Amino acid sequence: MMEYKGYIGVVEFDDEASIFHGDVVNTRDVITFQGKSVAEIKKAFHESVDDYLAFCAQRGEEPDKPFSGRLVVRMEPRLHRTLAIAAKRAKKSLNSLIVEKLEQDFQTEA
Repeated sequence: MMEYKGYIGVVEFDDEASIFHGDVVNTRDVITFQGKSVAEIKKAFHESVDDYLAFCAQRGEEPDKPFSGRLVVRMEPRLHRTLAIAAKRAKKSLNSLIVEKLEQDFQTEA
């Protein structure tokens, strides 16, 4: 995994083609890159992000920012009720309870 200007690139190696290829994974827009060496893939990643940002600026559009931190989650009413009750008992907001549970399961990076 690589990070540049807040964008995260994930790289895979294609053994048949002998090439690295990657995608930016924390945006809804499609940003891809490829290279034959570690140095090339890093350079291609940076260039792809820079090209994306320049393209958006040229068109007068805001680039899709890496995740905002807002997420709408749909769930069964029964689970929603259970979580709301658990949050009340813990004297926490429902949002805080859910974030805490997710952080326990997915040890987020600071």
